[in-house]
Amino acid sequence: MSTNPKPSAPRPPHLADHLLAWFVAPHLLETLQGDLHEEFAYQVERVGERRARWRYWRDVLGFVRPYVIKRQPNEYSTPNNSTMLRNYLKVAFRNLVRHKGYSAINIGGLATGMAVAMLIGLWIYDELSFDNYYANYSRIARVIEQQTANGTTFTSNAIAIPLRAALQNEHSSDFTHLALSSWTQEYILANGGNKFTKTGNYVESEFTQMLPLKMVKGSQNGLDDPASILLSESVANALFGTADPINKIIKVNNKQFVKVTGVYEDFPYNTEFRLVTFLLSWQQYLVDQPWVKRSENNWGNNSFQLFVEIAPNTDFERVSAKISKIKARHAKDEARFNPTEILHPMSRWHLYSDWENGVLLRGRIQFVWLFGTIGVFVLLLACINFMNLSTARSEKRAKEVGIRKAVGSLRSQLVNQFFSESFLVVLLALSLSLLLVQLSLPWFNEIADKKTAIPWTNPVLWSICLGLSLLTGFIAGSYPAFYLSSFQPIKVLKGTIRVGRSAATPRKALVVVQFTVSITIIIGTIIVFRQIQHAKDRPVGYDRSGLLTVLMNTPDFYGHYDAIRNELMRTDAAVNMAETSSPTTDLWATDASFNWKGKAHNQIGDFGTVAVTHDYGRTVGWQFKQGRDFSRDFATDSLGIIVNEKAVKFMGFKNPISEYVQWNGKIYSIIGVVKDVVMSSPFEPVKPTVFLLDYDWANLILVKLNPQLSAGEALNRIEPVFRKYNPGSPFDYKFASDEYDQKFRTEERIGQLSTVFAILAIFISCLGLFGLASFTAEQRTKEIGVRKVLGASVFTLWQLLSKDFIILVLISLLIASPLAYYFMNDWLQQYPYRSTISWWIFAATGAGALLITLLTVSFQSIKAALMNPVKSLRSE
Repeated sequence: MSTNPKPSAPRPPHLADHLLAWFVAPHLLETLQGDLHEEFAYQVERVGERRARWRYWRDVLGFVRPYVIKRQPNEYSTPNNSTMLRNYLKVAFRNLVRHKGYSAINIGGLATGMAVAMLIGLWIYDELSFDNYYANYSRIARVIEQQTANGTTFTSNAIAIPLRAALQNEHSSDFTHLALSSWTQEYILANGGNKFTKTGNYVESEFTQMLPLKMVKGSQNGLDDPASILLSESVANALFGTADPINKIIKVNNKQFVKVTGVYEDFPYNTEFRLVTFLLSWQQYLVDQPWVKRSENNWGNNSFQLFVEIAPNTDFERVSAKISKIKARHAKDEARFNPTEILHPMSRWHLYSDWENGVLLRGRIQFVWLFGTIGVFVLLLACINFMNLSTARSEKRAKEVGIRKAVGSLRSQLVNQFFSESFLVVLLALSLSLLLVQLSLPWFNEIADKKTAIPWTNPVLWSICLGLSLLTGFIAGSYPAFYLSSFQPIKVLKGTIRVGRSAATPRKALVVVQFTVSITIIIGTIIVFRQIQHAKDRPVGYDRSGLLTVLMNTPDFYGHYDAIRNELMRTDAAVNMAETSSPTTDLWATDASFNWKGKAHNQIGDFGTVAVTHDYGRTVGWQFKQGRDFSRDFATDSLGIIVNEKAVKFMGFKNPISEYVQWNGKIYSIIGVVKDVVMSSPFEPVKPTVFLLDYDWANLILVKLNPQLSAGEALNRIEPVFRKYNPGSPFDYKFASDEYDQKFRTEERIGQLSTVFAILAIFISCLGLFGLASFTAEQRTKEIGVRKVLGASVFTLWQLLSKDFIILVLISLLIASPLAYYFMNDWLQQYPYRSTISWWIFAATGAGALLITLLTVSFQSIKAALMNPVKSLRSE
């Protein structure tokens, strides 16, 4: 038996319904449409479906009226992206204000780390861009020479003049330009009453084509005229003020007149030639210095510089291979040194300059890597602080997440909320860090010997800053964004979610990383300063206190030795005076042509050679081991020499007094042996040195000031004497103690910068500890109250809250100590004269780190331990 299905009720016209939904206001649609549908059903029963459909259309069109069409504003507006972002930032800002202490620690620590990283970044950028000022930077090189003597290979920037002609004649296709140059030295420039001591070079005219000058006035080809000079803009302003200097006459060293043919823009500070404030013609050099003229065909006199620009179709390695043995072919007498010529590219002058036994081992590039590593780690410390505090505080916001989800927030909205808070903190820290960098740049430049500035218009700077900021914000905000947003609201609101002990493990690991880095930097800094002090405490073999050096840079000084000395002694400001060919803090000349009795066949007599006058030993305070000083009572002293201990050891003399040494066709007798005098680097071994009498060779005056007078008073007394005998020059002098201290400047700057970075690293780490200790004490408020009620003492509670942090610092010390020893021991190997790494350095650093940790943590620990337990339990 089958049944027929009940037919479905007629439905209103679909098109009419769509039209109704289109023009009727949303808030009226449901009511109006319901009424029309009921009316349609009634009319179907009364007049039939066909007529009911027509009536439905009539009714729908009859409602096309303004009051039906007019929309009402939505009570719940649909927010767009900008509205949501504004809301996220508003909530983030309120959270920062609500928790001012944590916000200050977060923003301050991160800003400090960013500022350190920026300063180091500017320093590294300055180092890496050294000499980039020159257009042909990538094809310019200096010709250097390596010679082997007594099994050791020496590398020097000094070459012989004939090498230039040989390269031009035999390898002209490999070079675009070649130019000889003197060393950068002090000269007196005078224009009327204006007299200044400035540093500059004598160069061949091709020098200005190889290193195109940015001319302010005149022509860079002005050195084509031998009696000409090119001035830097600063020197031109000093000599001539606002007047046009072109074609004006300048007197150099009170003896030769030259014409100004051009003014060029001062070289930047981060260039090899930053001290070159003027350029003189090489042809004038040959006229002014007869010894230079005599060296034009002398392959044995390595006293000059040679700069080259290689042709575009070749490279440095290929040209170096071609020219390596050019001197050995031309100078047979020099073949015993196995001379090798090499091109040292300008791009490597500054960063790769330290040669050891013929191998380029290191240079300032090691400091670039060092500070780059420190910058990364200091920024990492700041980021660790940020992440630790951010994740720690985020655990207290689980209930907030539950409420937000209960009222309809999506997980994506919660993720955006947490990230917006993280990025807001990072951007605030970035703004503060830029301000800190700007304020600290003058101080930083003074310590680092730089002239850096923030390149505000450089898009690379902003790209790096924003990129690092976004990365930091993402990493720090990822934990609360992805972990907390996954909580189920019902569990959170019921309190069934508990954060276990394992949640603190990542934070503890990050604290260990923080203090490992900080302790490593501190240990390294202490070792650097110990090495500097070790070299400073090294016996130098003479007394440099009150020792003054005056360069004999004009002809007026020569021939007046006894007169100048007598007048200086009559002032009572000087206790002695002498002349020499090398300052006490440097060795300007060496010679390998010495011979003596018992010299081995393959031994090369390479000695430092210094010309002195009779009073030199008493002026500098020589310390004699054997024999005597030069004396006017012995006419034979004109063929006498004094040697240092290293020279005696090198020659193998057991009783050196009265032994004979042959040099330059003359036979000299050893009359005295002095203690080794440290004239070159205090970090290097002393070179065997010979001192001989030669008044004509000496070009420096040494004055020993009276220790009973102040330096200012003594200088005021001796200045008239120098002005009397050298009236056309300013009274310029240098203290030997200052010149000696200059030898430690590089290491001292590294030590000072490392100290600053170490202090900041500890500061950032302690900020993090302070914040975590505060958070831990806040979390354990109820526990502390219960323990106090049960009789726990303040000391017990302090111990309870502090021990975890002490353990973390001890672990850091155990990790940092071997790391620091490994790296710093490797660093010390570059110094032949070096200190040792003592155990107390690690013990003292560890004790200091523990003390700082206790002081940092104890404030919060004791504060929590002293809290009234009734109040803490009630607050919970």
